[in-house]
Amino acid sequence: MRAALRGRTTLRLAGQGARVRRKFAKGALTPVRRIHKLSAILAVSAAALGAPARATDGLAGPYLAGRLAGLGSDYVAASDYFDRALAADPGNPQLVENLIIGEIGRGRVAKAAAVAAGAAGEEIGQIADLVVLADAARRGDFAGAIAALDAGRSGGGLVDGLYRAWALVGLGQMSEATLAFDKVAESAGLKSFGLYHKALALAAAGDFEAADEIFSGDAGGPLRATRRGVIAHAEVLSQLERNADAVELIDKVFGQTDDAVLVDLRRRLEAGETLPFTLVSDATDGISEVFLSVASALVGESTDINALAYARMAEYLSPGLAEAHLLCAQILDAQGQHDLASETYKSIARDDPAYAAAELGRADSLIEAERWDAAIEVLEKLSKDMPARADIWVSLGDIYRRRERFDEAAGTYSKAIDLFKAEEPRQWVVYYTRGIAYERLKDWSRAEADFRKALALNPDQPSVLNYLGYSYLERKERYDEALSMIERAVAAQPGNGAIVDSLGWALFRLGRYDEAVVQMEQAVELMPVDPVVNDHLGDVYWAVGRHREASFQWRRALSFKPDTEEDAARIRRKIEIGLDAVLKEEGAEPLAVSTNDG
Repeated sequence: MRAALRGRTTLRLAGQGARVRRKFAKGALTPVRRIHKLSAILAVSAAALGAPARATDGLAGPYLAGRLAGLGSDYVAASDYFDRALAADPGNPQLVENLIIGEIGRGRVAKAAAVAAGAAGEEIGQIADLVVLADAARRGDFAGAIAALDAGRSGGGLVDGLYRAWALVGLGQMSEATLAFDKVAESAGLKSFGLYHKALALAAAGDFEAADEIFSGDAGGPLRATRRGVIAHAEVLSQLERNADAVELIDKVFGQTDDAVLVDLRRRLEAGETLPFTLVSDATDGISEVFLSVASALVGESTDINALAYARMAEYLSPGLAEAHLLCAQILDAQGQHDLASETYKSIARDDPAYAAAELGRADSLIEAERWDAAIEVLEKLSKDMPARADIWVSLGDIYRRRERFDEAAGTYSKAIDLFKAEEPRQWVVYYTRGIAYERLKDWSRAEADFRKALALNPDQPSVLNYLGYSYLERKERYDEALSMIERAVAAQPGNGAIVDSLGWALFRLGRYDEAVVQMEQAVELMPVDPVVNDHLGDVYWAVGRHREASFQWRRALSFKPDTEEDAARIRRKIEIGLDAVLKEEGAEPLAVSTNDG
């Protein structure tokens, strides 16, 4: 199908070894803020220079600034600038198209539709056509929709066929619509796609037996079991008084899922409730589903404006469709538009089963925008509203840990662990992150127990092996076991510079300096601008007598801004008097005689 379309708990652990490091330059501009600032500078500069044609009438500055904003997917700035440029040059097709794209990106599809309608007959691109077609469906003007297709408007090869079929459904011409769906299904690679929408149309018309024949594969072969397809089929089966079969279908495809929508659906089915068919209620919903399907497929290949445009059309046609809001927000986050993503997540109603997922996503967007307090507020409120959701407590614990509020993080992770009903391998990550919090609180006995528990659940997890092994090195204990753990971690992730650094540091601690050099040089190749890794390489070079190279590496480490002034001061002291003297000043053990026997 993609060939035809062409014509929570995430760990955020940074640093090497056992360290969890965060680098946020105070006052630094995020990519979005940089685009805003650069756009404004360019607009002022272009107008002031007066060199570009039409600069005096206010076109060149806004146009150039809008182009720059568009390159950064900054839809808010882009639409504002192109709106100003269009006021200076009304009717310019290129400006119209860019304004429409900006308005779509920021979620103002109604305004984009008004702009597109006012540019009838102009060559303004397929995205503008898409808006015109979506707006006709939103208004229920299906005769006008088909006329627009016949006049050359196009939402893309795949969209046009399904759009026409659903428009015929909207006109009450079900026989003609069925033939139109069949025509799409006959296209190479699009059989399942056409049949899926035909089944939805039949179910929306009340012909649940025929819809079930398609969903079950009795008519034309089995369909790919997508999440929305399973929901639709489950609702069809419930209408046919086959709730048990619907539950079996959900369990077969998804197993023991945490998906709130599916969990709620399954609960209602087991309670004997006859579920209404709600996935698609009319032709407008059907066209929205077309746009959502195309957007979902495109996201697998890219997250550019095309994927977002289709997702925005689905959102425009079905304002209550949580999946459309979630997909739009996901694309916006991938584009670095975290404020817009946060606004989009807020579109999902509190009583929607997807609300928790939306709020978790909104918190992630706020974190990416470095709005830490707002993200914490979202998660704290959500944890109070839904205290039985372990994933919410885990997300809250993650952000406490990232903000170095380790005591609160440990307590919050504990609340999540208390909610576990049975042990599962995937729970390793919660014990691991709670172990990090305890380690940073210097509560080693609890930290070690959690790391060991994480390894019991996932014995070969490289992050845990590396963290625990490195911690033993820092504590100067269990050297042999630490080395074994880190070697296993490197074997699992040989391209991970932090873990390779840990191996080099383990060899250094064991006095195997020549071997340590090899690993540290590899770590620096993998993480060339990391201050800790460069500092470590300097230490290793010093240990093997390569003092000039050691000083060079320490200076490199300083240039990459160590995490703390204490770290920087220690590096400067090593440059001044050498590692041996620094260790003596600190009362630490001197460098050992190399135990490497070659």
